[in-house]
Amino acid sequence: MSKITVTYRKSAIGYARDQKDTVAALGLRRLHQTVEHEDSAAILGMVHKVRHLVDINGVAADSSAGVELLARGSREEKGKDRESA
Repeated sequence: MSKITVTYRKSAIGYARDQKDTVAALGLRRLHQTVEHEDSAAILGMVHKVRHLVDINGVAADSSAGVELLARGSREEKGKDRESA
């Protein structure tokens, strides 16, 4: 399974509590902190939820390139599920 890097780039102040909790669940505590996670459907879903606050693999997750990364990852996960079934 591949790895992705998630960087906290914008403060969650002023956003809903569940988004703050998602940032914390990703292991992000400080601005500009970077963490590495396995490229799983759960992690991609969390990144998608707070895509306006984070970068993924050095690309803003809410940019067109970032959305493409998230979509490609979820398609790969679906393909793995189908192969194992």
